Amino acid sequence: MPHTTDADGLTVGQVSAYLGVTVRALHHWDEIGLARPSLRTAAGYRLYTSGDLERLHRIVAYREVGLGLDGIRAVLDNTTADVTGALRAQRTQVAERIDRLQQLMSGLDRMIDAHERGLLLTVEQQAAIFGHRWNPDWPADARQRYGDTTQWRRYAELSASRGPEEWQAVAEAVAGLDRALGEAMDADVAPGSPEADRLVERHREVFASYFPLTREMQVCLGRMYEADPGFAAHYDGIRPGLATWFRRITDASARAHGIDPDTATWQ
Repeated sequence: MPHTTDADGLTVGQVSAYLGVTVRALHHWDEIGLARPSLRTAAGYRLYTSGDLERLHRIVAYREVGLGLDGIRAVLDNTTADVTGALRAQRTQVAERIDRLQQLMSGLDRMIDAHERGLLLTVEQQAAIFGHRWNPDWPADARQRYGDTTQWRRYAELSASRGPEEWQAVAEAVAGLDRALGEAMDADVAPGSPEADRLVERHREVFASYFPLTREMQVCLGRMYEADPGFAAHYDGIRPGLATWFRRITDASARAHGIDPDTATWQ
């Protein structure tokens, strides 16, 4: 490589600023033989000529459209290379990445919406799926009450992946449980009995469609069902006194597992 003066070419730093690429990238391209400076000063510093800059411009252009360094080398150095074919292949890869990113953005939008709203169904869909007893204000109320909890976050994560068909399956499981609770109360099933305990376990399993439910949390829910006018109206609409009966069977089951219902907390 001939020696020359600084006036005959541009330094690495100057080229970096001129092209908007890093000095590290220029050094790497030099090391792999993709774009080597043609000159050096007497002190050994690299200098790029106008011809070198032309090659660098082409490298930057192809890199900006996503072509890899090996592909760029083939385009620049192989006179028989199918440049159009290489660019078309790169365009296909870019289109596939765009499609994946659009899917990712759609998923992010649903997750954000689920964290903010909880239930990603229209009021009409809610009524069709959950029935006439459903109150469309319940999701907003739940967000207000539980929005900062781990349970709400888990509920939102599950909700983001569900459409009307999945929620229909959840609604059917809940409706089946409600019927079973009403029938058990009609049959005078006693709190603490094996049948009552099975219903308590079934309630925890069904409720896992929303978020995992510990036994202590279940006790808290049972007491809220009895005390909250909205929930009490729902359960007592199935059978008069069902909210209280459900609270009694959850309390009895909790005691059987060493939990004092009077001190149970939401955990």
